[in-house]
Amino acid sequence: MTKQQLMLVDGMALLFRGYYATSYRGNFMKTPDGMPTNGVYQFFRYFLNAVETFKPSHVICCWDMGAKTFRNDIYQDYKANRGAPPEELVPQFDLVKEATLLFDIPNIGLENYEADDCIGTLAKQYRSSHEVLILTGDHDILQLVDDSVYVAIMKKGQGNYDVYNKDNFYEKKGLHPHQIIDAKGLMGDSADNYPGVKGIGEKTAIKLLNEYGTIEHLLDNLENLSASIQKRIKTNLDMLHLSRQLAEIHCDVPITCDLSNAKWEYDRNKVAAGFEELNFLRLIDMI
Repeated sequence: MTKQQLMLVDGMALLFRGYYATSYRGNFMKTPDGMPTNGVYQFFRYFLNAVETFKPSHVICCWDMGAKTFRNDIYQDYKANRGAPPEELVPQFDLVKEATLLFDIPNIGLENYEADDCIGTLAKQYRSSHEVLILTGDHDILQLVDDSVYVAIMKKGQGNYDVYNKDNFYEKKGLHPHQIIDAKGLMGDSADNYPGVKGIGEKTAIKLLNEYGTIEHLLDNLENLSASIQKRIKTNLDMLHLSRQLAEIHCDVPITCDLSNAKWEYDRNKVAAGFEELNFLRLIDMI
């Protein structure tokens, strides 16, 4: 019997992407009472296109629940390079969750954790009973690819996806999914503002992991590395371990979701009425 498919949506990734895809044109769209809605509108364009493309049986949206998480406790500069969100986007954080409820699907998030951690936890819980498809624009989530866990990375333009699974992963990335965390430990992540080992970039990180497999095996064989790489690793050893800790998605977050509440079934009249209230008239044709 074919497994049913659970789609886990990285809500903030879609919302931010939708906001910036439309705001550069000054296209903010507003509700009758003046609230900007461009990010929410575009979120639903992406969301409904993905549902049409992948045809999941169940859908859950996962969300960040604030700017600070346990990773900031470990490293205070984590994501410190990011400015405050644009003022037109801030009211859309709550609006998008409210609008998602029109489809009667669960919104999941937990303070002190990122959406990625919730997604990883749910993927682990349900991969034995379902095919799990993660919809995101965030390459950090690729570490979750596993048996029955796929990641669809949204590409430029509407309806373009790069789908990663265990069979095509190495060909696409030059690494295996479980090595992504070690790669981030070595090369850091400028978007999340942690440095890894200074002087080691993506190419060198991939080369070292292809040769040694894991950070542990690499450190056991330091004497076989060039003098310059040895020096870089020894000088930045604490940051190597810290960066790896920051990169790892936690898959044991204390959350659950009853899948009977996540079935992709909705009342079209209810959604249409909600979209009409938001002035999303063109989206009504997509439902």
